[in-house]
Amino acid sequence: MSTTTGGLPPRAGTKAKTQKSGNPNPKKKQKKKASGFKRFMQILLIVILLAVVGVMAYAGYLYYQVQGMFDGVGPKDNGGTVISQPVAPEKSAKVKPITMALLGTDYRQETGTRLTDVVMVATLNPDTKSATIVSLPRDTYLQLEGYIPNKLNSYYPKFYAKDKKEGTDLAMSEMKTLLGKYLGVDVEYTTVLNFQGFRDVVDSVGGIDINVDMKMCYVDKADGTNINLSTGQQHLNGANSLDYVRYRKSNCSPRTQGSDDFSRNQRQNQVLNAVVDKIQSFSGVTKLGSIIESVDKNMETDIEGEQFKNLLTTYWDIPKQNIKYMPVTGDWKSPYVYINETELANAKQALQDELAGTATHTDQFDQPAGTSKVSQ
Repeated sequence: MSTTTGGLPPRAGTKAKTQKSGNPNPKKKQKKKASGFKRFMQILLIVILLAVVGVMAYAGYLYYQVQGMFDGVGPKDNGGTVISQPVAPEKSAKVKPITMALLGTDYRQETGTRLTDVVMVATLNPDTKSATIVSLPRDTYLQLEGYIPNKLNSYYPKFYAKDKKEGTDLAMSEMKTLLGKYLGVDVEYTTVLNFQGFRDVVDSVGGIDINVDMKMCYVDKADGTNINLSTGQQHLNGANSLDYVRYRKSNCSPRTQGSDDFSRNQRQNQVLNAVVDKIQSFSGVTKLGSIIESVDKNMETDIEGEQFKNLLTTYWDIPKQNIKYMPVTGDWKSPYVYINETELANAKQALQDELAGTATHTDQFDQPAGTSKVSQ
């Protein structure tokens, strides 16, 4: 791969380095790690989105060092080999707004479940160097023409099971169609991530410093969960960070205060800030390779490797204030969340505005999440 064209300018005071051409074995299979965790992963998806578009690569010269890292990223055949798929110039993320679905699965080897506990849709615009990310509650009651009414998180595993039965590979495509119809946008790509990726990303940047807002205690011997966090400033590794953002209830003695899905958005934003700041620091940038590796081995995607490079070169310096995060809330009435229609309409409009290049942005990560109307 040439390292003299199409790259980013070297950062002042540094020298561009070239990546030596390697001889990767295309037949080498990438093993997927199984996650022992079963809950919330929304923070990971935002971090991965930012990683994919290159927010951690603020030093431009590093682009030359990592060009080859994306050669193994993209749609893969049944043998684990990346399928070479060029991107038409008019569809390149360098010139065209891109909309993608981001799914976080509760995947565990011992259960085989693939419930999408996190469902997000993100639109990125190259003209404005901005992005809008809409998050939908996993328990959303979805009633959509052409689909049997059910929880939002149940559709992907059904599509996946159908693929296994019929020998097809359409689950990600089906989710693009469903989410596109629900939100009124053309969803072009899907990325599916499991929980292990979250832990690996946090560990690859050396952990994060967090002011834990309350004592948390929950134990589940069935899957090895052991959440035990005290209040106050702490340095959290990947496992502890996942415990912090996914904590829901306590079964300890004495019991600690519980947390519903919506209120946890505040902790997710807090963790997101810490991870992004760490990635954007010099020590984080030097670990770009391990971050990308952590992502790829826990990810399935139909984004072409060439398109990943387009995303990197286009959004490598996207500022946090240009990323609008819109979590849609609603009313919890077991076992469903009934979406707030006004918030949903606003989210749809925000995606359309991003596509049109007319979106307005503020620093979403330093603001608390919206207050939900929960009746549990």
